Amino acid sequence: MTYRVSFVCTGNICRSPMAASVFRARVAEAGLDGLVEVDSAGTDGWHEGDGADPRAVAVLEEHGYGTDHAARRFQAAWFSRLDLVIALDSGHRKTLRRLAPTEQDAEKVHLLRSYDPVAGDDLDVPDPYYGGLDGFEECLEMVEAASTGLLAAVREEVEGRAI
Repeated sequence: MTYRVSFVCTGNICRSPMAASVFRARVAEAGLDGLVEVDSAGTDGWHEGDGADPRAVAVLEEHGYGTDHAARRFQAAWFSRLDLVIALDSGHRKTLRRLAPTEQDAEKVHLLRSYDPVAGDDLDVPDPYYGGLDGFEECLEMVEAASTGLLAAVREEVEGRAI
C-alpha cells in the first residue's frame, strides 16, 4: 500500500514544490520509490496550473533536484487519501487543520521543520517569494535539513505497514 505525503505552502510555486522535489529525491535514494508518493499543493489557488517560481527552479536545478511541477490548490477531500500533510509554516498548518473533515485528518498535518532536531522554536520556513535568490537558498537548506527526519518517520510508517 502506497504511503502518500503532500507538502503545502501558500501558492504552491516556491516552498512546497521545493520540499516535494527534495523529499522525492530522498525517497528515491532510500529505495522507497513505489512505496511513497510525494506531491504538493497550495492553500490558495492564485497560481493554479503555473510552474514553480523560476528562482525555485534555478536553486533546485543548481543542487541537482528535479523541477517538474504545476501548481494546484489543496482540497479537503484529499485528506482521505493522504497519510501525511506537511505544512511549510504555522499559518498553513492552521488553515489545513480547519479544512480537515475529521479530527483524525487534522492530526495528519505537521510542520516540516518539526522533523529537524536543530530547528529550535521557530518551525516556519519563511516565504522567499518577495525576496531574492538568497531566500530560496535558505528555504532549500531548511527543507534539506528537515527531510532527513521526515524520511526516518515515513520509513518507520512504511515498514510498519509491511509487518
